[in-house]
Amino acid sequence: MTLYPGLILAGGDGTRLGGVDKGMVELAGLRLMERVIDRLAPQCATLAISANGDPKRYSEFGYPILPDGASESQGPLAGVLAGLDWAAAKGFKAIVTVATDTPFLPENLVTRLATVSQPEGFGIAVTEEEGEQRWHPTFGLWPVTVRDDLRAALARHQRRMQQFAESKGAVPVLFDGPGADTAFFNINTAEDLAKAESLLVEA
Repeated sequence: MTLYPGLILAGGDGTRLGGVDKGMVELAGLRLMERVIDRLAPQCATLAISANGDPKRYSEFGYPILPDGASESQGPLAGVLAGLDWAAAKGFKAIVTVATDTPFLPENLVTRLATVSQPEGFGIAVTEEEGEQRWHPTFGLWPVTVRDDLRAALARHQRRMQQFAESKGAVPVLFDGPGADTAFFNINTAEDLAKAESLLVEA
């Protein structure tokens, strides 16, 4: 199977957690960034971290820190573009993206995305809730061939990940079965952090 690089999207400002750097928030003794790296690194050829601000805060993890170069916040799509440019320069054909506040991300994420999203080569994780699909666009396999279109979309101030992905023919990749909802659980508030701690106890 082709190995893809992984990109951890860490550009959020963590306002609902008091403006803290979410990647450095501790969950049961490990920072969220550590938990995400532990799950994603075994699935990928290498990793990079998308983050603006002082890169030293993530330097200990030993991966490239990719600022998105935007003068104002353009959301995670700008981080995806920075990751695609980096991956293309390294000779990769696609990247896999995840969010830094998702400590339970699937351990088969890359395999599922890479298998199901062929031949288009562009897939976004989805789950089903009460018969309806819920897209998780920060969890995706993004081909480097969409770079120019993404750059143009950002220039038009398009920021919605799902809208852009669907416009480029991204395949929804269904993750179902036990634990599917937990796999994409993200931490935005103190209540979410408490819930994550309880999920760890139950695991």
